[in-house]
Amino acid sequence: MKQKQTKNKQIQEKDKLKENIRAYAKYSGIAFKMLAVILIGLWSGIKIDDSLEIQYPIFTVGLTLLSVVLSIYITIKDLIK
Repeated sequence: MKQKQTKNKQIQEKDKLKENIRAYAKYSGIAFKMLAVILIGLWSGIKIDDSLEIQYPIFTVGLTLLSVVLSIYITIKDLIK
């Protein structure tokens, strides 16, 4: 009887560990997705500013801010799922 309880407890601990790993992977993926969106916006802004030879980096600032807003939107959308 005691052996059965111990086995059930081990199974519950393994299930909880799997659930924690799954949650960690989900949130890590969201963080990397946010980083990728922001870096793409930054890189695009820098390239546009360089090609247009603008004195003030308006596209870098604008696209970076836009990508931050977009990444927050994507994150909220993913968290609601």
